[in-house]
Amino acid sequence: MSSGTVLVPGAFNALVARAVARAGFEATYISGGATANVAGYPDIGLVTLTEMCRTIREISDAAEVPVIADADTGFGEIECCVRTVVEYGRAGAAALHLEDQVFPKRCGHLDGKDLVAAQVMAEKVAAMAKHRVSPDFVLIARTDARHVTSFEDMVARANLYREAGADVIFPEGLHNADEFARFMRASPGATLANMTEFGKTQHITADEYRALGVAIVIYPLSLMRLAMKAVEDGLATLKADGGFGHALDRMQSRKDLYALLAYRPGEEWDFPANRPPRSAR
Repeated sequence: MSSGTVLVPGAFNALVARAVARAGFEATYISGGATANVAGYPDIGLVTLTEMCRTIREISDAAEVPVIADADTGFGEIECCVRTVVEYGRAGAAALHLEDQVFPKRCGHLDGKDLVAAQVMAEKVAAMAKHRVSPDFVLIARTDARHVTSFEDMVARANLYREAGADVIFPEGLHNADEFARFMRASPGATLANMTEFGKTQHITADEYRALGVAIVIYPLSLMRLAMKAVEDGLATLKADGGFGHALDRMQSRKDLYALLAYRPGEEWDFPANRPPRSAR
């Protein structure tokens, strides 16, 4: 973050996280929606704290780059939020984001959401800021007010959450670059952008985000969407052809898989050591 805009692809499992790091990205992101989807659930708050921490541990060990993890609404009230920030830090996350929706939450780019009172969210943020396991842990507060109340309420909430101890604000569902610029003028400080597809935010390039001065850009579901389209295409090939012979050029080879895993058959594999969390600062 100190060196400029950080582009953060979402990893839905540890193997994808390895690919993200190998491709040269400086961090990876764990989406609550993606974690739910790969478990066969919609993104409605069904994934538990324990399940998220297991995913964080697997991905942070595999990626060896800082991990930002989705904490939804904190898995409960203040005591639960405190446990969440502690457990996420212990599991290896370098940052998390907490949102101000009412549980059960909805995807930020869907309508029909409800918000908790701004002061309730601020109290959660303050408690989490106080109890994070490392001073380097980055606390990100997300507000969904843009499509529930108003742009002005979103700004007011953002500034309140910054005062409460949030290091970064995540204004969900802004429409375009002009809205980001307007928001950042009204709420000075580090800002996270969610560049998800098929949502309320039009496509904004990395260079445009850099020009705006956005601190972090997450791509939460992009790799999962690409992978699942490839899965569907592969199944269609099997159904039509009775095999995958015509799809071999679209597959990762055994050699490339082993290289990604840093594995050489016949040699002892270097199991990821118990490492301290990677800082996102």
